Amino acid sequence: MAQCCINPSILSADFVNLETELRRIDTADAVHVDVMDNHFVPNLTIGLPVVSRIQKVSPVPLDAHLMIADPDRWAPAYADAGVASVTFHVEAAAAPVRLARELRARGAKAGMALRPATAVEPYLDLLPEMDLLLIMTVEPGFGGQAFLDVALPKIRRAASAVAGSGLPVAIQVDGGITEETIVRAAEAGATVFVAGSAVYGAEDPNAAIARLRSAASR
Repeated sequence: MAQCCINPSILSADFVNLETELRRIDTADAVHVDVMDNHFVPNLTIGLPVVSRIQKVSPVPLDAHLMIADPDRWAPAYADAGVASVTFHVEAAAAPVRLARELRARGAKAGMALRPATAVEPYLDLLPEMDLLLIMTVEPGFGGQAFLDVALPKIRRAASAVAGSGLPVAIQVDGGITEETIVRAAEAGATVFVAGSAVYGAEDPNAAIARLRSAASR
């Protein structure tokens, strides 16, 4: 199995002390930043100005997940801000191939996200344009939700398609990741795991990251 990556979500962090919260996860592979606009999802979080500041102080790379309408217009600015990976929802993108190429041209990895009810098969031909495929394991919009096992067959099909293509596309899962559910997601073929409350709800977030890595590697 490919080495797993743990990307804690700051959605579960203390937003008043973000710089301190980022230092508490300095053993993570990246920090997952959820950008929500109250249009594509029924929640409002942070936008480009805050993400730009986080980028300047974070000890690990940023993995931005844009749960926003019109990502074709807004996503490239996140790449310009220096974010390592920018993921947009295919349900919201008008021209996902063009957008992915623009993100890559600006120096960011390009990710494509799918909601739980969105089938992966119509988008498999787009894999050569992507660095990451994010399969949501909860309905996007809020942290603290329970893992949806109905996503596991989709993860398996996506992982099989990636393996068959020979492309270096990461399979990321986001939502309800715990020491127990990460095992099922890893067995299905996921390689990058977004965890919010499982990390920031622990007394020692870096220790929680280590436990998640160990569970996924089993």
